Amino acid sequence: MYILRFLFPGLVLLASCQPQSDVPAETTATPAKPANADEISLSTEQVRAAGISIGGFAWRNMTTAVQANGTIDVPPQNRVDISAVMGGYVQAVQILPGQRVPKGATVAILRHPDYLKLQQEYLQSRARVAFLRQELERQQTLDAEDVGAKRKLQQAQADYATEQAAQRSLAAQVQMLGLSVSKLNTGTISPTVALKTPLGGYVTAVNMNPGQYVTPQDVLVEILDRSDLHLELKVFERDIARVKVGQRILFTIPNRQTGEEMVARVFLVGRAFSPEARTVSVHAHLEPNREDLIPGQYVRGSIQTEGSRQRTLPEDAIIQAGDISYVFAQTSTAGQPAFHRYKVKTGPSEDGTVAVTLLEPVPDTVRMVQHGAYFLQAELTKGSSEEE
Repeated sequence: MYILRFLFPGLVLLASCQPQSDVPAETTATPAKPANADEISLSTEQVRAAGISIGGFAWRNMTTAVQANGTIDVPPQNRVDISAVMGGYVQAVQILPGQRVPKGATVAILRHPDYLKLQQEYLQSRARVAFLRQELERQQTLDAEDVGAKRKLQQAQADYATEQAAQRSLAAQVQMLGLSVSKLNTGTISPTVALKTPLGGYVTAVNMNPGQYVTPQDVLVEILDRSDLHLELKVFERDIARVKVGQRILFTIPNRQTGEEMVARVFLVGRAFSPEARTVSVHAHLEPNREDLIPGQYVRGSIQTEGSRQRTLPEDAIIQAGDISYVFAQTSTAGQPAFHRYKVKTGPSEDGTVAVTLLEPVPDTVRMVQHGAYFLQAELTKGSSEEE
């Protein structure tokens, strides 16, 4: 009995060391590798839960675009630099930069003794014309009575015509100064001249102050009429053949935080190019005209040129991945739905659809994933990550 007490624990220990072949060992299931890295299979429940929808390619006439940069500009006739016709001293300035002024408004008052001298010369010439007209009439009377000499009549005619020309020239100079010849004919002489704008618009610069002497070469005031803002884009020589009058332009101003996309339409395509930049100027009217734009602002434009019929898919069907994108096609509906990923290159987009160029042979009859492509991409990527 005593011996069994010591043998029993040893037997138990020996039995515990023997291999137990009738107990199955635990094994870890390894997922089967997909036959193709671009193929994935889902259950019907997964397809339904992900909202995957299937359809074919849609053929649409998609426009292509020519990218161009440029500025907001106005026609030359909508911009004016105001200078003094004759040099003088600034007596008063009546405008400020940014101010809206109507056509014919006075922007400054100038004074100088030469203004008085010019008016004096006009009045003296006008008086001489009156005298010479009377002298010519006397010579004509004498000649009719065969009393006067022909030479005196001819001299009187020449003197009268010469002084008439001088009077007309002085009258034109008076008018160029902005003075009234009719008032001057009544004897009213003005010591000052009003500098007026020939164009209504906004004052963009004032380059004078009271007491300053100005010359005809000085630009005193700059005025801009914003009623005809337009785009001036620079199109590269290789693209200019695709640009036509009437084409639509979508453009943005990079420095504006709103990022708003605006519209213009081509009305003029240049016929000469810059030899340095190899570009051609293209002008376009805004649609509609904008009051919140400023001439000189930098813009980026996309000229919508004539397009061609192309395969298109909804935006949700395309996985954007840089220059190369992906789409999915359903390859099997028996049992578990299967899908294959194809490489494509995207083109222009319009109304939520994107033109695609297939980089692999795909029949037109294949059933393409319209919605839910990102779910398939996530599942395919997840499978690849787990495999790694």
